[in-house]
Amino acid sequence: MNEVLHTTIAGSLPKPAWLAENQALWAPWKLEGDALAEGQRDAVRLALFEQEHAGIDIVTDGEQTRRHFVTTFIEGLDGVDFEHRKTVRIRNRYDASVPVVVGSVARRHPIYVDDAAFLRSQTDHAVKYTLPGPMTMVDTLSDAHYGSREKLAWAFAEILNEEARAIADAGVDVIQFDEPAFNVYFDEVRDWGIATLERAAAGLACKTAVHICYGYGIKANIDWKKTLGGEWRQYEQTFPLLAASSIDQVSLECANSHVPIDLIALLPGKDVMVGAIDVATERIETPEEVATVLRNALRFVPAERLYPCTNCGMVPLARPVARGKLRALGAGAALVRRELNV
Repeated sequence: MNEVLHTTIAGSLPKPAWLAENQALWAPWKLEGDALAEGQRDAVRLALFEQEHAGIDIVTDGEQTRRHFVTTFIEGLDGVDFEHRKTVRIRNRYDASVPVVVGSVARRHPIYVDDAAFLRSQTDHAVKYTLPGPMTMVDTLSDAHYGSREKLAWAFAEILNEEARAIADAGVDVIQFDEPAFNVYFDEVRDWGIATLERAAAGLACKTAVHICYGYGIKANIDWKKTLGGEWRQYEQTFPLLAASSIDQVSLECANSHVPIDLIALLPGKDVMVGAIDVATERIETPEEVATVLRNALRFVPAERLYPCTNCGMVPLARPVARGKLRALGAGAALVRRELNV
């Protein structure tokens, strides 16, 4: 691994066309049974190959074994009805048909542990595994049982901690909780969001991270960003709370965004995964464009705590585009390392 500026990605990569439809969220699998399991593992191998050859230091499985970063995890739980779905507003931005909580939620078996162990067995690189955060899980379904977003979040936090501990035991180096809801529900983040996130990450021997972004590069998110004005200051409300938390690393969106870069200074003592790749465009960044984002970030975070990253997951992108963006990220980080003589 490089000495500083360890590159990584937010989590997801596009799936091969023989596994699922490209550039679509919740795309159904094209395989079944043993063929699906084999195809998913082959896709993980491809995702690792592309990351390693692009110069990515801390790799993921590209989320190749799940249809969606939240609902696939929920499918492994008791107390959730996937047959009688309801349409809800996701993060006050777009409508989606989601499962319904009809009873006490519980983890009936390990969900991603075998997948995490397989990822660990396939690479010598440091590995990161991603899980949905409690608040974002609450915001991605309909509740007909708990009657309280906070109570449901605490139940999810306990379940996530069980799963995260087992994943950590499989040998992963970082467990990242995805919490895009933290950029929307600021009062809830303050009142119980940070606390439930810390409960989900409690007692983990590996590094812990939280990813907070402005969403996939889909129309609903792009349209929302257009309403946010010349400066996006949402992080200003959450970063001080995270700085005081037990979470080790924070992932944020910087490339092509209106986030004031100096907000990074609100995270003293934390590792900062700086999004230097815009996932809301098919245009592939140049290494110099990536390097410019990183140079700006280095004014507010020391090199040993800066982790070049993507803004968000890249599952909605075409595979050649994602591949090019990975290479740009690796090359841009290498440029800055040379400037730092490390």
